[in-house]
Amino acid sequence: MNEFAPTGLAARGLTLRYGERVIAEHLSLSLPNAGFTAIVGPNACGKSTLLRAFARLLLPQAGSVVLDGRNIAALPAKALARRLGLLPQSALPPDGITVADLVARGRYPHQSWLRQWSRADEAAIGTAMRATGTTDLGHRQVDELSGGQRQRVWLAMVLAQETPILLLDEPTTFLDIAHQIELLDLLADLNAEGRTVVAVLHDLNQAARYASHLVAMKDGAVVAEGPPGRIVTAELVETVFGLPCVVVADPVTGTPLVVPKGRKASVIDAPPSATPASVPAPADSSSAAGPAGPLNRPGSSCLARKPHHA
Repeated sequence: MNEFAPTGLAARGLTLRYGERVIAEHLSLSLPNAGFTAIVGPNACGKSTLLRAFARLLLPQAGSVVLDGRNIAALPAKALARRLGLLPQSALPPDGITVADLVARGRYPHQSWLRQWSRADEAAIGTAMRATGTTDLGHRQVDELSGGQRQRVWLAMVLAQETPILLLDEPTTFLDIAHQIELLDLLADLNAEGRTVVAVLHDLNQAARYASHLVAMKDGAVVAEGPPGRIVTAELVETVFGLPCVVVADPVTGTPLVVPKGRKASVIDAPPSATPASVPAPADSSSAAGPAGPLNRPGSSCLARKPHHA
């Protein structure tokens, strides 16, 4: 049984602009209830702007954002913050704030003059910090952390908010590949619990692997949307990104895997060691490295967990 009830979030005829610059016009989009939606597209196509509109950080020039059938412009700030959690790009922490204090700010929507702090707050913070691997950083100032550590701390704050909808703008920024996969696995787990996850992702292959619903944008418009297995084609990638490619099945999950052609599309003249045929098959537990070999150590696998929807 899902902990979070399905929540409907949709854009209705949005026109979004910064000053005189129009980012999107007449944009309509309904996000699947309790789904994992990835928004992809080239730089400056309107992905982050759309996410800001969903979070009410940018008011539309025309149209509306609807949450459970209600215009979010009419919702009180705390009521909205109990429904939507946002991880923005390049968030700036207050000077000198510690990790524990920043994560604790995620509990603000649940507090009032009559209810300042509770065991539920403490439990939510602990759970969020354990999930993001930030428990040991609690006493440190956010300013002194690496970019990847900061990103995980901000995510912990959003998780501590305990909202049924998570909006994440490039959540894998600053993270190394291991932490990227760890974070996406975590988001898949949260989605399996019933939360609606909406993430702007730059890596199309990661988006296709983890998301159950993909939204491809270009020039402020939705070019295509639907299950990754249906919409991710070589034609779509070239239309949206201008990238010639081939699309094959991911050998781990079977989801679409985009392989760019690039200027060196041919491997005919490449040395034998660089040809695909020379890549060894994945080793199993009976590999020559033996029981103590690097491929048999805990945590050494480069295979991500299979997403729940795949």
